[in-house]
Amino acid sequence: MRNRLLLAALFLLPASAAAADESASIPTAEEIVARMGSRDLQRQVSIEGYAGMRRYVLDNQHLHKRAEMLVQVQGDPDGTKHFEVVSEEGWKAAHKHVLRKMLESESETSHPEARAKARINPENYDFKMAGTEVIDGRAAYVLEVSPKRKEKYLFRGRIWVDAEDYALARAEGHPAKNPSFLDEEHGLRPGLPENGPLWFPRSTQSVTEAHIFGTTDLNIEYFDYAPKTVHAPDNSVMSAKEMLKP
Repeated sequence: MRNRLLLAALFLLPASAAAADESASIPTAEEIVARMGSRDLQRQVSIEGYAGMRRYVLDNQHLHKRAEMLVQVQGDPDGTKHFEVVSEEGWKAAHKHVLRKMLESESETSHPEARAKARINPENYDFKMAGTEVIDGRAAYVLEVSPKRKEKYLFRGRIWVDAEDYALARAEGHPAKNPSFLDEEHGLRPGLPENGPLWFPRSTQSVTEAHIFGTTDLNIEYFDYAPKTVHAPDNSVMSAKEMLKP
């Protein structure tokens, strides 16, 4: 079995505000990772968590099977995630044995002690500078990442770090140990202006190729993500049922 995972980012800020001076000296991989960790910590302490919605779509063309799940996610200030399944359609076996298992696994690994083992930092990865690219008008540093341990929540591949905000804009690669599903926070985007300089996920695409079952595609769409600001009231986030009302 072979797994291939891709996380993509959609940038919402205007391109004119993102262009970096190409003539400026490019920092080293170590400097980029250090700044990325520092900025991430600053963003985390500025909010009291977040809320959002996800749509999971699993498609197996060989078996002509499809499953779709709508999920609400709540993030605590420490990064712990809580999931509520709003609706399920299609392939029941996939819901029970794949999608719900993914939610359980992600919830477990979102606790602070587990998150430390999966963070993209020098404790878990080796980094090598691979160049620069422009993603939707924003300059980004490209780093090759190699896991220091063979664990299912680490991966081998590349990351794209925004040259202005030092936020993780994209991640692409193969899990260090199969089977694996990457945490959505590896693929992020800048939040809307009213939400401040926060980055939330846009999408995850994974492909699993098995000899018996053939190719299975899994796409996760993230939408309606918003931070719970430090001064926000407790009733600032609607429930999943309220969000789905006409």
